[in-house]
Amino acid sequence: MTNTGELPGWTHIYSGKVRDLYAPTRLLDDDDSWTGDPLHLSPVVLVVASDRVSAFDAVLTPAIPGKGEMLTALTRWWFDQLPEVPNHLAHPLDDRLQALELPEVPAEVAARATLCRTLDMFPIECVVRGFITGGGWKEYHATGAIGGIPLPEGLQNGDRLPEPIYTPAWKAPLGEHDENITYERTVELVGDVVAAQLRELSLEIFARASAIAEARGVILADTKFEFGADRDTGIVTLADEVLTSDSSRFWDAEVYATAATPELRMASFDKQIVRDWLAANWDQDASEEPPTLPHEIVEQTAARYRELIERLTSGA
Repeated sequence: MTNTGELPGWTHIYSGKVRDLYAPTRLLDDDDSWTGDPLHLSPVVLVVASDRVSAFDAVLTPAIPGKGEMLTALTRWWFDQLPEVPNHLAHPLDDRLQALELPEVPAEVAARATLCRTLDMFPIECVVRGFITGGGWKEYHATGAIGGIPLPEGLQNGDRLPEPIYTPAWKAPLGEHDENITYERTVELVGDVVAAQLRELSLEIFARASAIAEARGVILADTKFEFGADRDTGIVTLADEVLTSDSSRFWDAEVYATAATPELRMASFDKQIVRDWLAANWDQDASEEPPTLPHEIVEQTAARYRELIERLTSGA
């Protein structure tokens, strides 16, 4: 998979669909015991968001110009709005980091890079839904419940739920699909104390973020969080990208209230334009390369990303 290339002072250790991870080269070179898993060795990692875009488990071409910078800026903004929630940002003035003499973050990636403390990540994707849509709507339509949580009869696609619900997923190993699970299964995976903390934190952050968004005319329909344990304190810590267009569904509140159809009221500030075009032009055969995105689809998607950031952060 394509990555951002070599960075001075940093060693590339992993590429996901849309992000690349780097560890300080000196820390890897200075440890003769390193056996190939630098995330267990290095106390920090540089997360670089690319402009790549993915849909239906495929990385598409071309990339979305500026996407990496926009999502990084939005994550940083949300962390600033949630100062009471421990997060994985590595602060340069931290005594532990100063002693490491970390390399500079290269200028060419600085706007889309985040220096993070490595955590012991929990294998849980913490999904919170305030509205019924997407996979949740399909599950409700078939069973009357989402994630084993019974819901009132008669809900329509896009309706607000009586209250937000926590519907976790198990983070599958690389190359496999994540699996929706019950809360009871999370207890089996991480223990009852951590499972309760994950649920409580996820619902609290969702409520706080929803209020912030709605004050700016934006609806937070659903989102997903990831957490890990701080390696020094054991504190459950918020990690990964947070409340971005790639991890959440955001809708325009005015459009939601006035649109004539469910499809129009749920027009989201994300890559849904890409998904819709791809669904209409590709049969999702994994043995075939997905088609190249048209220029207008790329431009429309970039515009939606920009609009969300402007709506949320202007005047904040």
